Amino acid sequence: MTTPTQTQQPGSTERAAETVVAVRGLSKVFKDFWGRPKARAVDNVDFEVRKGEVFGLLGPNGSGKSTTVKMLLGLLNPTKGHIEVFGHSPRHVATKARIGYLPEESYLYRYLDSAETLEFFGNLFQLSASERQKRAEQLIDMVGLANARTRLVGEFSKGMQRRIGLAQALINDPDLVILDEPTAGLDPIGCREVKDLIVALAKRGKTVILSSHLLADVEDVCDRVVIYYGGKIQAYGTLQELLTNRDSMRITTPPLSRETTEKVLAIIRQDVSEDKIRIDNPTQNLESYFLGVVQRARQSGETSGATSGGKVAAYLAGEGEAASPAAQTAKLLERLTAPAATAESGAVVSPLEPAAVGSSVDVSKLDLLTKSTPVPPVQPASVTASPVVSSPAPTAEELAKANDKLSSLLGGKK
Repeated sequence: MTTPTQTQQPGSTERAAETVVAVRGLSKVFKDFWGRPKARAVDNVDFEVRKGEVFGLLGPNGSGKSTTVKMLLGLLNPTKGHIEVFGHSPRHVATKARIGYLPEESYLYRYLDSAETLEFFGNLFQLSASERQKRAEQLIDMVGLANARTRLVGEFSKGMQRRIGLAQALINDPDLVILDEPTAGLDPIGCREVKDLIVALAKRGKTVILSSHLLADVEDVCDRVVIYYGGKIQAYGTLQELLTNRDSMRITTPPLSRETTEKVLAIIRQDVSEDKIRIDNPTQNLESYFLGVVQRARQSGETSGATSGGKVAAYLAGEGEAASPAAQTAKLLERLTAPAATAESGAVVSPLEPAAVGSSVDVSKLDLLTKSTPVPPVQPASVTASPVVSSPAPTAEELAKANDKLSSLLGGKK
């Protein structure tokens, strides 16, 4: 067994990045009704989690992982030791708003559908109604529940509950995401997508703490891990440090002829005994093979189950509200003024000129945006197609006025 003294110790090297979670001398002892010690769940644990990394908590059942997570969330008070999350106590209210948590079991209101569930959790973080709706739509598509958005959560399978549970953990765009068995109950496609999402979150600078019994999942995404047993850390370090076998070497080559192989083996046998030499063909893992088979099948058929391949929600990818108001104004102006080709002839038509029949640009909407006074809601009316009428292009002064009005509406600065 690899002991903590054989791997990198907390604080033994210079910190490569900002410390998000710091744990020092953490212990938790559960007591019985009479106050007598009943179980020491966590025993003098030390570790730290840095910004932008994926940190794994590993260990068998009852080793102290879930207890550690609950103390990080402020749900349990430590018996001894010190915890800091973003430089504050885990019970700090403002700190809690920066954390997203997926528990091992999804405790959801069974009579709400997917959108209502995300609406409820978004309201807990005091998100505006429009922001809650926008994020809910993006998350539902991202976790592959677009086809089941109207079904009650109580009717979901365990895998679908994990998907909506993951969505609720991300509704507040957290800086620290704590996932307890996120792939439990998911099919291999869902597992792969969750792992891809974790990697994407880390690349954006978010910190992820992953607790899982599926070691293959941890190996795919984690930068560093701690391994618990009996409430103590038995190993701590990067996967490269823990998994590298220094006692053997692998040489990979393209297929060689029999004569060349014999020459290579003859040279190796001069220094290595015959029983320590092995030759075989490399294989891919079962997950990669499975995903390849499903990908080929998806191209020729459809399914009524959970779908895959959803794009990461725009706000989680740093788009949307993360952009500055000036950038949003520039994008909108670029979209409004970009030439558009008609569907039939391919001719280029300026969006600022009267549109031809079938054009996707509504000039009246642009006129409403450029007016300085609020515009009352307009009752729906039938629209009749009319022939194209040419008109002079707007002057530079008119375009400048339109830009100023759009900037003020979007909150940008002139």
